[in-house]
Amino acid sequence: MGGKELWGRGPGAAGARDAGAPGGLLDLLHASAVVVDGRGRIVLWSPEAEDLFGYAAEEALGASVDELLASPEDVENAHERFGRIQSGESLAGVFPARCKDGSTRLVEYRKGRLHDPDGRVLGLALAADEGTVRRVEGDLALSELLIDQSPVGLAVFDTDLRWMRINPALTTANGVTEHEVRGRRLEDTLPELDTTAIESAMRQVLRTGEPILDQRTVGRTPLDPDHDHAWSESYYRIEDQRGHPLGVAVSVVDVTERHLAATEIAAAHRHLATLTEASSGIGSTLDLQQTVRELAAAVVPRFADLATVDVLDSVVGQRPLAPHSGEGHGGFRTLAVAAARPDGSDGTDELPDGLTGSGSSPLLCRSVREAAPVLIPRVDDAALHEMARDEQAAEALRGAGVRSVLAAPLLARGSVLGVLTLYRTADTRPFDSRDLQLVCELVGRAAVSVDNALLYGRERETALTLQHSLLPQQPPDQPDGLEIAVGYRPAGSGTEVGGDWYDVLALGDGRVGLVVGDVMGSGIRAAAIMGQLRTTTRALARLDLPPAELLGHLDETAAELSESFATCVYAVCDPKRGTCVLSSAGHLPPVLVQPGQGARLLTLPPAAPLGVGGVPFGTLETKLPEGSLLALYTDGLVESRHDSIDVGIEALCRALERATGATGSAPSTGSLQDICDMLLDTLDQSSGDDTALLLARLGPPGGAQ
Repeated sequence: MGGKELWGRGPGAAGARDAGAPGGLLDLLHASAVVVDGRGRIVLWSPEAEDLFGYAAEEALGASVDELLASPEDVENAHERFGRIQSGESLAGVFPARCKDGSTRLVEYRKGRLHDPDGRVLGLALAADEGTVRRVEGDLALSELLIDQSPVGLAVFDTDLRWMRINPALTTANGVTEHEVRGRRLEDTLPELDTTAIESAMRQVLRTGEPILDQRTVGRTPLDPDHDHAWSESYYRIEDQRGHPLGVAVSVVDVTERHLAATEIAAAHRHLATLTEASSGIGSTLDLQQTVRELAAAVVPRFADLATVDVLDSVVGQRPLAPHSGEGHGGFRTLAVAAARPDGSDGTDELPDGLTGSGSSPLLCRSVREAAPVLIPRVDDAALHEMARDEQAAEALRGAGVRSVLAAPLLARGSVLGVLTLYRTADTRPFDSRDLQLVCELVGRAAVSVDNALLYGRERETALTLQHSLLPQQPPDQPDGLEIAVGYRPAGSGTEVGGDWYDVLALGDGRVGLVVGDVMGSGIRAAAIMGQLRTTTRALARLDLPPAELLGHLDETAAELSESFATCVYAVCDPKRGTCVLSSAGHLPPVLVQPGQGARLLTLPPAAPLGVGGVPFGTLETKLPEGSLLALYTDGLVESRHDSIDVGIEALCRALERATGATGSAPSTGSLQDICDMLLDTLDQSSGDDTALLLARLGPPGGAQ
């Protein structure tokens, strides 16, 4: 049996490692083996010894180990040590070995006695470079020190994902000891964690060798079983010198505080996004009824299964509200109700009558009296009667399965406008403090829209009252042979008031003055300016001024009214002579329909609107044969958001032709006022402007008016 064959590196030594294969620590130490016989002669020499000392096996075998490796001055000590080994003593230490190249290398050794089959004593020496041994020892000691004293939790799992090591920091954090977990699976030791995700990460690292950093886990440990904690975990594959996986190392850092802060920030962002989304659909118009309906729709089903908006009677009646005093309140009226059905649609039509109508409940009264929200997390029979205005409403709420209620007052400018009441049924979780905060913020925003609608309603009512009081309620008696019809429509079928006006003035000698004007702008200011211009026109008409001269004086008045502008057309009709004299201040051209002819526009001399000042006004005189119809109008009648004003004027002309039978069709059998109302009802008035229309028809003297 040759030495090289015994100690040679066999095929496959660096190949794949199976479950029972050794690790690479001995390879790292590069330990060598030498066997000597009873005379101290070398009989076995390992390849590692050849690498360590430089002697080939052929040079070492048969040589005295002391003479080969010991320096001359150390030979006696070497003989003495060999004698002690033969006597059965094991030795260990460091000695300076002489290498083939003449250098000296410190070698750490272990010597012991062996016996061959014949009973002869042999000596075995295991040796490694002393520097390599010290380095490996230092690395191991440092690793142990770092693991044991690290404030970061560290653990090592084998390739079967069983605990191998756990440092003190992690045992303290988890509340388990190394003895309790060693050799066991994670699911058996920390079952309250998401062990499936953790083991999946470890398997991936074992398979790919790529580390996974900062994976988050939230759960509970035996140390604190009542509260969730959050950890940041990083996974690394442990390998031997040949790259074979030995297991997975895991570092664990408790990031609970950071996790809670991030959770709070995310919740705040969701809170703001939800609030913004819910409130975006509230206040799309300045109509009170529409605004409270939008509020109810915004909270169902997002925040509640059922919602009602009850407002004070003083709000519905448009009476001024006194600032909140906490003393009393008026009655309530339900203006909006919304309910969520299983199909996600609004089930308002199916609500019991007991949830709507007039009246009040202790819950509403309390919210208004205290100007504060009221939260009832759990509804019992006593709370049910506090919430309902009467027994019918209580029964309706009981039948709906109401289990939790939240009422929030609509507060604006120190006044309580009403109360938003939210209900949740048994199928949803009860209201809590977070819901209370969110709903109160939403109601605070919605209250501004409700207050704006309320203020707008009051202003509109004031402006309408003012304008209706300024417009003539009924045209004066007309002279024989002239029939008059007038009409006025606020903008948007009553949602806005403007400065359009008409007037019919009785002049001398049977003549009639016809006026249609339009003050630019809308609201109370436009209506007030319109009233001043109308009054001035009536005063000037009494002086029997020609139309152009009258408009000149009216222009001077308009110039003094805070840079206000208005268009106007003034016509003086003489039924006896069958003529009409007209002047215009930037107004739309009148339409004339004569018997047997189509409708045509009267081209008046162009002029600037009233209020510009210094621009002369021209005059047009035209014949009015018997049966002629003259139409004076404002732009609200012919303007449209979809078409040009020319299209609207053309539509007016065609409608007048059909109504009068000017194109050969049968004329309208109704009165002139019927024709006027028909035009106001049928023409496209989508411009958002108010409309004034005046029709004058010349008939035979003494004819029916």
